[in-house]
Amino acid sequence: MDQYLIILVILGAAIFSVTWMPKISKKTGISYSIFYVATGFALYLLAPDLLPNPMPQKNENLTLHLTELIVIISLMGTGIKIDRKFSFKTWSSPLKLVSFTMLLCIGAAAVMGYYFLGFGLASAVLLGAVLAPTDPVLASDVQVGPPNEGMKSETKFALTSEAGLNDGVAFPFTWLAITIGLMFTGKESSFLEWFALDVIYRIVAGIVIGFLSGKGFGILLFRVSKKYEILRTRDGLVAVAATLLVYGITEIVHGYGFIAVFICAITLRHFEKDHQYHDTLHSFTDQIERLLVCLLLIIFGGALAMGILEPINLKMVVFSVTFLLIVRPVFGWLALSSSKMKNKERLAIGFFGIRGMGSIFYLAFAFSKYNFEHQDELWAAVSLTILFSILIHGLTATRVMEYLKREA
Repeated sequence: MDQYLIILVILGAAIFSVTWMPKISKKTGISYSIFYVATGFALYLLAPDLLPNPMPQKNENLTLHLTELIVIISLMGTGIKIDRKFSFKTWSSPLKLVSFTMLLCIGAAAVMGYYFLGFGLASAVLLGAVLAPTDPVLASDVQVGPPNEGMKSETKFALTSEAGLNDGVAFPFTWLAITIGLMFTGKESSFLEWFALDVIYRIVAGIVIGFLSGKGFGILLFRVSKKYEILRTRDGLVAVAATLLVYGITEIVHGYGFIAVFICAITLRHFEKDHQYHDTLHSFTDQIERLLVCLLLIIFGGALAMGILEPINLKMVVFSVTFLLIVRPVFGWLALSSSKMKNKERLAIGFFGIRGMGSIFYLAFAFSKYNFEHQDELWAAVSLTILFSILIHGLTATRVMEYLKREA
């Protein structure tokens, strides 16, 4: 049987089904992520020879660029749907989460990876770096709705904006792991170079390019187009074009493209803030994101079926459960302890530290830059943590958010 045709049928069915999945998830209280992972697992269990190899180790470049694409599309969609204008005061919750919480999570995961799991220092730091950021891709159940929806949920705002910010902020620590690995092998690298280039320059470049491009797109779409009819457009495709342009330009000059895309989206969103075109832009990115999500979750389910978890041992299970149910919730709650939120809101924000496609991207990226030790074990530990997150958060997110809404 022709493998290509089988893939077309599976893709068509998956994309067709994703049209209704958000409504089904809301009705059942179960995230559609679980459905697609289970589908991928079943398909590869029943007919592995008819399908392409889903293992990331065997498809390093494809894994890297597919996850990269879905993260940047998700970051654009996430930024566009945030109604709240940026200021250090109004964004204090997510800023605390991406500083205090994320740094402590990186440190805790690295310490556990080094002392408990027995990884080398570079691999342990990498484990912390890839698992610390929450995921904008699989977190739709706990995020704010479309632009101008008017919902005032501080919980959803904090989780949405945190997911948008920390994918870029975590990148320096992936580079730190790479730097440590290079230093241990005697290659030219230093902490000073890491701090100057990977922390200061790349972050500043991402912020500046993101802000300027967001302003530029806003002027073009909402001001210049009013004067010149030929430039007027209301196509949602513009959001994807802006995403690719901003990300590509930023990466060419060695800035953090993730930061640039999110800052661009936030800046564009607050240019003619109440304009209905923002709904069109968000709707289109949401559709593209869901298309890519179902594809990658099926592949992830296939990787589970084909043995990506084979290196798992009891210590890794303890690590994943501890990280998801103790480390992130405790540090998340502590970061917000001085806020005016209710305790139940702080607990929910701490609990829903969803892990997903961003972690897979960071791991694939790091492996493309340096030959880390324990690569199969790292893939297994990260995949197990993502699986637990999909199951635990996927079964509880809708119900918890509805409870908080009733109690508001």
